[in-house]
Parts: sequence; C-alpha cells; structure tokens
Amino acid sequence: MLQLLASGLQLWIRSQCEAVESLEIQLHGTALNLLRGRLDGVSLMARKVVYQGLEIELVELQSDPLNIQIGGVLRGQPLQLEHAFLIRGTVAFTADGLSGSLNRPRWRNLSDHLGEQLLGLGPLRQLRITRGILVVAAEAYGEPQLIELETMPEADGGSVVIRDLNGQLRGRLPMDPNIRIEHASLEADRLRLQGEAQVTP
Repeated sequence: MLQLLASGLQLWIRSQCEAVESLEIQLHGTALNLLRGRLDGVSLMARKVVYQGLEIELVELQSDPLNIQIGGVLRGQPLQLEHAFLIRGTVAFTADGLSGSLNRPRWRNLSDHLGEQLLGLGPLRQLRITRGILVVAAEAYGEPQLIELETMPEADGGSVVIRDLNGQLRGRLPMDPNIRIEHASLEADRLRLQGEAQVTP
C-alpha cells in the first residue's frame, strides 16, 4: 500500500512540473494511520526540476502531516489531497539555470524588474556565481559589453533581497504570499534558499 501511495505521489508531483530528472520520495507513518487517510509526512528529493519555466537544480523538502483519500488510490484513481499543507526545505539554483529561466517569456517581467532595480536597465541577460559573489549583468543599448554588478543575496522579511558589496539594498524579489524564505546563501556554484511554503492541492 505504501508503494502504491508513493507511486501516486510521484505521479502527482511530476504532473505539477514540466520536467523532473530524478525524484525520490519517502513516506512517514504507520499502516494504521494510512488506512485512516493520514500520513505523518513525506520527504522528497528531486534533481533538475523545471517548474513553471523555472529551472531548479535540487529540491529537498519535508512536509507536515497529510490527509489523503486513500480509498481512491486503492481503486486506481489519482491521488487526492484533502487539505492545504506546509512544506519546509531547501531549493538550489545554478547561475546557468537562473539565466535560462529569466530569459524565458514567462519570467521576462521579473527579468526586466530586477534589471531596473539592480542596474537601472533591463532585462537581465546573465547571472554568474564567482568566489561566493552573484554577478548580475544586463545589456545597455549601444554598448558592446554587458553592464555588471557584484551582489550578495540574503533573506529578509520572508523574501530575498539583493545587495551590492557595499551593503546597499539594490533589489527585492517579489514573493508568493504562500512562500517564506528564511535563509539565502551562495554555496559553491549554487544559490540555496531555505524556507517554507503552504501548498494548496
């Protein structure tokens, strides 16, 4: 039964994404609670995910307890989650993945917004992570080279802010009200964000 449920969860998660290279799910709970339609939680690890056009290198999440309609799963129906639930964890992005995402039509408004906030022009054309610094670059009309700014991201008020190396606030990412970022850091060649999100099925 647990394997059947795990397969149903995998199918549901994959249906929410445009691409998932690898996905591992671990269910927490007892068989008795499962028969009552309750799981103590789910742990998830996924690599190379594309969600709403956003390229995510790594996702590691842990959910709060879930209420599920187990009867439908046993009859071969798609998994139905009964209530909204909270997840906590980490997502990591590569600079190449972020650059590719921001150059897609879906994220063009965000790219323009960040370019104007950070450099006074937009859209952003390129992001790089070098020696623990996030370098953002945009194209100025008539200039042969990209205009660049070295920055540091950090969590602030549930969102992500981007400061230049002098500590001056340059930009703030617009954030879904259901998502709260608690920590932002640059590690190796990745931007890592830790936080929590309310998921509504």
